[in-house]
Amino acid sequence: MRRNHSFSDRFVGHLNNALRTLSPGAVTATTPSPANTQTESENLDPAEKQHIARLMRINHTGEVCAQALYKGQALTARLPDVRQAMDQAADEELDHLAWCETRIRELQGRTSLLNPAFYGMSYAMGALAGLVGDKWSLGFVAATEDQVSLHLQNHLEQIQDKDHKSRAILQKMLEDEQRHATNALEAGGVDFPQPVKQVMTLISKAMTKSTYHL
Repeated sequence: MRRNHSFSDRFVGHLNNALRTLSPGAVTATTPSPANTQTESENLDPAEKQHIARLMRINHTGEVCAQALYKGQALTARLPDVRQAMDQAADEELDHLAWCETRIRELQGRTSLLNPAFYGMSYAMGALAGLVGDKWSLGFVAATEDQVSLHLQNHLEQIQDKDHKSRAILQKMLEDEQRHATNALEAGGVDFPQPVKQVMTLISKAMTKSTYHL
């Protein structure tokens, strides 16, 4: 029989997830990285290597935010099925987090110093979305995944064939994020109006610019 966890039990579990997410090397992927099937590029000059490491840092921070959003929404979701779906999506995103962190280290880069702040803000936003209602919470997931997909597509265009390992990771992430967005809408999520999506785009751009440098 499945135990019904109390609100406080779930919050403690989410605190543990936050510590794992924000602690370097604490998350281990359950699925092998797509980069494992690719050979390391030997023709990257130092500037290109640094640039790609920073792009991967942006994507790593995006996965940090995804963890926080999903866990915040799971905390306040009204329907058990929605809560379970949020927790499951967060677990799937952990692979992305680990893949990005590993690739950043291979490129001799580092994760963002702003991750704790972004995690806190994203968790609060997720919890608020869950309080508003499950259909809006699911819609928020879809809209957020659309933003992530746009960033991934942009990074794939910038990397092109310069770095096959990073490209393989981003391509698999893109497929997963698009699937999460579709699943959220099919589960009853509201398709947000364009003005709301434009505001989310502005917020997303501010996050990526700051994370690229910090």
